[in-house]
Amino acid sequence: MNSTYIIGEIGQNHNGSVDIAKLIVDLVARPVHDDACNLDLRPMDAVKLTKRDLNEELAASQMNRPYNSPHSFGKTYGEHRAFLELSDEEHLEVYRHAKTLGLDFVETLCSVGCLSLLKLLTPDKLKVASRDLTNLPLLQAMAETRIPIILSTGMAGKKELDEALDVITRYHSDISILHCVSQYPTMPDNLNLNTITYLLKHYPQYTIGFSDHTIGIAAPAVAVGMGARIIEKHITVDRRMKGTDQLGSLGPDGVNRMIRDIRLAERWLGKEDLYIDPAVASAKVKLERSIATNKPLPAGHIITESDIHLLSPGDGFKWIDREKVVGKTVTTDLLANEIIYPQSIK
Repeated sequence: MNSTYIIGEIGQNHNGSVDIAKLIVDLVARPVHDDACNLDLRPMDAVKLTKRDLNEELAASQMNRPYNSPHSFGKTYGEHRAFLELSDEEHLEVYRHAKTLGLDFVETLCSVGCLSLLKLLTPDKLKVASRDLTNLPLLQAMAETRIPIILSTGMAGKKELDEALDVITRYHSDISILHCVSQYPTMPDNLNLNTITYLLKHYPQYTIGFSDHTIGIAAPAVAVGMGARIIEKHITVDRRMKGTDQLGSLGPDGVNRMIRDIRLAERWLGKEDLYIDPAVASAKVKLERSIATNKPLPAGHIITESDIHLLSPGDGFKWIDREKVVGKTVTTDLLANEIIYPQSIK
């Protein structure tokens, strides 16, 4: 059984607080138990933070515009973004906390200036946000580190993806590609999970996954069934908190249920084969049909096809083997509607 790599994306749901970020890390690392099947299930594998350099983020006019949203943390959009940024040292603190809990740490870097973070820590993977798939200078700088890279395709077609891959593969090929739709939340008719099949077919040398922005937990489990090996989902400790991403994220119960469904889906998939599972052996005996008498048959009677039909249980002769019954002699009186076993005929 291949385990899906599940990433809990904190994004900006920490609301500028290291303590909240660490609480979300605790949520990611929490063990999961399925009561119905009495199974302890593997929790999430990684947590992800995002690092921005506000000097390379938006045009000055956009940074200085008033930001009056109920979710604003500043009078201007620039002040809002600055409030939500964790320093390099704060990222390191969250990184160390994740590592003590056995989690991988993934970092989205949004500009070349953000690579300063790598002086303090080495993420297990680097993430390229959908909006930066065409930011080729950033891709080159990230690829030069030779840290495994995850690409999101939320704003890209094949041309943009191929151009990004061309830059990165000059340095290494440890690349994952996530199907993604940059609509928050993503509407059902826009999700197009068949893109996962497309990516598996056309980019088989890379790990293919799914970054989900739908409301709910169904889409990730479906994506796993279609072959996604990485799932990324926004999470939070409380969906009612202030912040634009909180409501579209999974809270603690949602995280638990999504992990449960993904881990069970991994088990559901099994192997590509058609076979009789040992778990159905008793049901097979109980419910399948065997050749039986349709009337009383006295000892010495030679059985004809008109003497038999099929009844449960399934521990006798099958219809495909009726030549082993028809033409044989009954050795002991048989009642009507009883299974004909080998010891009753010769």
